[in-house]
Amino acid sequence: MTNKRMMLAVGFVAVVVGVLVSIAAAQDRFTVKSLNGIAFSEFKGYDAWQNVAVSQPGVSMTGASDGITNVILANPVMINAYKSGSPGNGKPFPDGSMITKIAWSQVQMPESPYAVTVPGTLKMVSFIMKDSKRFPDTNGWGYAQFLYDEKSRTFSAFGKDAAFGKTVCHECHTRVKNKDYIFTSYPGR
Repeated sequence: MTNKRMMLAVGFVAVVVGVLVSIAAAQDRFTVKSLNGIAFSEFKGYDAWQNVAVSQPGVSMTGASDGITNVILANPVMINAYKSGSPGNGKPFPDGSMITKIAWSQVQMPESPYAVTVPGTLKMVSFIMKDSKRFPDTNGWGYAQFLYDEKSRTFSAFGKDAAFGKTVCHECHTRVKNKDYIFTSYPGR
């Protein structure tokens, strides 16, 4: 083998190894846990759950007012409860109910002939799960929020401490106690 071919082969191997190392170093989102112990992995498959609704809050959970678009999705247990009339029928959501809110920045779609706002950069994924035994201090609901960093393509737990789900999330959700602590209703289709 000539020196030139040897150098090319070594260079090729170095590039392949570099790519494999960067792929291996990429975060597996399902290994991340919130500060209160709720794991991202407990919501595997969330991105294929059924749509409940969309929302566009005036500010994001992090306080940013840059325009956020949320989609709220629920697992089959919660969707079935919604379709059965919960919580308006007086029945709470059953244990096993899970809901997620995926938040993106808003951007204008340049290809559209009229003004259309669409999701841009992923900002946060929030999860709520109903487990009366595990979360007795928050009326059966557990909360977790994960910020997304586009530059590193990684998630990190949001909140100051393990009590965040109780002192911030649930405290806010007590405003909708009559809806079993869930803000988002299941609109007509």
